[in-house]
Amino acid sequence: MTITPQINRPSPIFFEKPFATFERETDVSRTLRTLERGKEVLISGFYSDGLQLLKAVKDYLDKKMPNDTFREQYAHRAEYYRLSNLIVIQVIDHKLIVKKAPAIGWLKKLYPEHEEFYLPFPKAQGMNSSWQWYKNGIVIPVLRNKVHPFYGIYFPTRFEHLEVFDNWLKRYEGPKKTAVDVGIGSGVLALQLVQHGFQKVFGTDTNPNAIFGLMESMGVTKLSRKIELDHAPFFGKFDKPTELIVFNPPWLPVSESLKDVDDAMYYDEQMFPEFFAKAKELLLPDGKLVLLFSNIARITNVTKEHPIEAELAHSDRFQLERCYKKRVKNASDKTKREQHWRGSEEVELWVLAHKEATLAF
Repeated sequence: MTITPQINRPSPIFFEKPFATFERETDVSRTLRTLERGKEVLISGFYSDGLQLLKAVKDYLDKKMPNDTFREQYAHRAEYYRLSNLIVIQVIDHKLIVKKAPAIGWLKKLYPEHEEFYLPFPKAQGMNSSWQWYKNGIVIPVLRNKVHPFYGIYFPTRFEHLEVFDNWLKRYEGPKKTAVDVGIGSGVLALQLVQHGFQKVFGTDTNPNAIFGLMESMGVTKLSRKIELDHAPFFGKFDKPTELIVFNPPWLPVSESLKDVDDAMYYDEQMFPEFFAKAKELLLPDGKLVLLFSNIARITNVTKEHPIEAELAHSDRFQLERCYKKRVKNASDKTKREQHWRGSEEVELWVLAHKEATLAF
């Protein structure tokens, strides 16, 4: 398999200067001061030394920074990201050059042209987890088969919104010729649509890894004839009217205090108006527009505005047919981060129709 330059991957680092190293006997306080000065630290002994240093960084920040409110948690994570990504590990011949390191297949898959370079240790750690998920597959309760998410692709770890969508699909009595899944990701919604009898699903995503990964996993199977893909925002090259549009958008708005964020998690102020305008043009007169959302932004005081409610209140494009809600399970007792708001979190499934259409309940 040839990886094209468009695939997202952690940027390889090439050093031409010496820098500090960390092993089991290295002074942790001195190493933390090195990281605070913005200097890289190389893990040079055991892989577990990197895990030890990451824990030391977290413990250091827990004492230094508040970590109670949602915004404090974000600031804490941002500083942890900055310091932890200064911890690096060497790769030679697609292997991590430390003792007792895991074998990570992504190193060969994603960097075929590089034989020697460095990666931030958290990126290597994340690649290890990702490789296990990719290799072993992930069970999704609403699907018959496991999902094997490609590197850098969001996949669900909670399933309430998928269960609500699955229940809606069981009751759906409209035509099943075509559907569009905007932001297809790991393909779960598209697979649900196929599983419930849709003949053709068109999927788009702005993340090239999502498109590449799904193309790789589908290969030349029957599934590849049912799901057509395009690396593009919103509807991409798919311009034929469809009876169903499905969108699981980001659930949190970007703000000035939230920088360098993941597009799968945060939306800007233009995203929803642009989506609704394009969906209006593509949805058949009797078609349905289904959005999966959450009240998380409101209950964490990030914003009071709900983008779907705003569309219905201030635009003449769509009207509400139904809105289904499901309470999210409380966080595990093992979760150390403060998440008292989880008891109030609900996932939402919004079913919209053209404003001029006759509602059918």
